[in-house]
Amino acid sequence: MLKLSTLLQDIAVKEIIGDTDKNIVSLDSDSRKAVKDGMFVAVKGVTTDGHKYIPVVASNHVAAIVCEEMPASIIKGITYIRVENSAEALGRLASAWFGHPSESLKLVGVTGTNGKTTTATLLYEMARLEGFKAGLLSTVCNYIEGRAIPTTHTTPDPITLNALLADMVDAGCQYAFMEVSSHAAEQHRIAGLRFAGAVFSNLTRDHLDYHLTVKNYMNAKKKFFDALPEDAFALINADDKAGTYMVQNTRARVFTYSLRSDADFRGRILETHLDGTLLSINGQEINVQFTGRFNAYNLTSVYGAAILTGFNPESVLVNMSRLVPVAGRFQTIQGPDGATAIVDYAHTPDALVNVLDTIRDIVGPAGHIITVVGAGGDRDHGKRPLMAQEAACRSDKLILTSDNPRTEDPAAIINDMKAGLSEPELKRTLCITDRREAIRTAVSLASPGSVILIAGKGHETYQEINGVRHHFDDREVVRDAFEL
Repeated sequence: MLKLSTLLQDIAVKEIIGDTDKNIVSLDSDSRKAVKDGMFVAVKGVTTDGHKYIPVVASNHVAAIVCEEMPASIIKGITYIRVENSAEALGRLASAWFGHPSESLKLVGVTGTNGKTTTATLLYEMARLEGFKAGLLSTVCNYIEGRAIPTTHTTPDPITLNALLADMVDAGCQYAFMEVSSHAAEQHRIAGLRFAGAVFSNLTRDHLDYHLTVKNYMNAKKKFFDALPEDAFALINADDKAGTYMVQNTRARVFTYSLRSDADFRGRILETHLDGTLLSINGQEINVQFTGRFNAYNLTSVYGAAILTGFNPESVLVNMSRLVPVAGRFQTIQGPDGATAIVDYAHTPDALVNVLDTIRDIVGPAGHIITVVGAGGDRDHGKRPLMAQEAACRSDKLILTSDNPRTEDPAAIINDMKAGLSEPELKRTLCITDRREAIRTAVSLASPGSVILIAGKGHETYQEINGVRHHFDDREVVRDAFEL
């Protein structure tokens, strides 16, 4: 329970009707959860406008309503607070409601198209190897110290987010690491949080079903850096042209990492294999259990962020060799007859290029690569032919299949992908709607030394069809097909 006047201290209020000297028992943006003497924040969302539900929550005798537009009917006893942006207000109110937990943690956010999950997770693991208590907010799973908490979004809503951060503080965590999605930055889910640092990985086409243009997508991520305080650090990929754009207006201290040019943190691949890489970072050689140029970028950023966060450089290098790949990120499964399957979350054209180029570098021009890939339904249609095109020109055999079709016809999605293929590429392509059968077919086509890439779902343990989630784990299906 908090005083309304206390909650409003960090909010830019445009107009108040009613008394602010009252106690608030709950904070909600979901009208179904709003209770008597609670506060309801009417947010204009993607699918619905919370302002429509103001009469409903008013009839439930809430104590206060935050809105961008005052309702036509003002009910006595309810305090109405008008703000410029209720989504931003919700973030700041959530932070205040839970006692500003981010101020009691060293909170580092990671954003970019690819690499967010790996980078944030490895920073969390690094902190624990360094002997600190830490928390993680990621696409795969949230963690408070070693306790796993299932996740539904890359970045949770502000109330859930601050509740998790508060739990981390209560558990004695000193550090927290989180993925910051473009949706979260655009929708002000991180408003009110104090970040000690931010990491930018890269930027390629993604989420255009929501942002519509790459420029909008890039600007959404830039908002994260624009809001950083002066004492925070901003670590950017100097090899990505969007990196310098991200920090054009930041007040934070800017640092760079690179595999190609001089930078504050310079990485270099010395040797690479399917099960690991010999890497040089700032002149120090280290064997890591990760493969590929994209992972070399991730690890170089992890090293840089760990140093900037305050960890000891020598122990960071030692502990990097102990880090293991994140579930569903270039996860290798060895078959009994000499074939290797790789399960990876790659679900954008650029991510497919990164993974397939890595595999080709290792197996050489004579190696045999079979790729199984689909595209998500109800999402960016424009990337579908691009994904198929990138996969086809880097694979010896391509199998197009279902990803999470959601409410779309899987066959229609596959047809969208096929549109990106030439006649010769189509002759090397199979279309198998059933993902389980597609994976089994890939295994049956493999010979000793073949590498099967199963892309798109990675860590996910479900397949969403017609709005219903069914259990499905690529790794389980592969092992079953290998008869392991």
